[in-house]
Amino acid sequence: MLGAIIGIINLILLIFSNEDNKERVKRIVQEMSYISELTLIGGLFMVSIGTYLGGVWANESWGRYWGWDAKETWALVTILVYAFILHMRLIPKLTGIYIYNVATIFGLATVIMTYYGVNYYLSGLHSYATGDPVPIPNWVYIVVVSLMIICLLAYWKKRKYQVIS
Repeated sequence: MLGAIIGIINLILLIFSNEDNKERVKRIVQEMSYISELTLIGGLFMVSIGTYLGGVWANESWGRYWGWDAKETWALVTILVYAFILHMRLIPKLTGIYIYNVATIFGLATVIMTYYGVNYYLSGLHSYATGDPVPIPNWVYIVVVSLMIICLLAYWKKRKYQVIS
């Protein structure tokens, strides 16, 4: 979550960049992106350890390490998404700081799906969704649209002032 919050702050800083402060904004965004990367490395480590320990617990409880339950699968998806985000800098077209900060927001969406979405919207051992699913609150749509607007405005300012790559 901290990596996504830093990503949102970086995108908002890009929105407020102009010709006079673009060097300062560039420096701040780069430094905060390094901090975000460190938090994502720690988060990926913790999610991986938690998934491993969950498999050990599942073996003791149900006699199997992995059963492709919705919670187990989404935990794996979260690990793979964060591993991809941290390795994006090795792909030539995905090396920019803007793309990295947008990806951190997407990474948080996978964590939210793993810990909340699976429980209320998918069926399985870890689910409360036995009957009708809980309706999605209106604030979720507002947050998604707001984040999309922030990303688009930051992209426009980044291109206009050539703040970061």
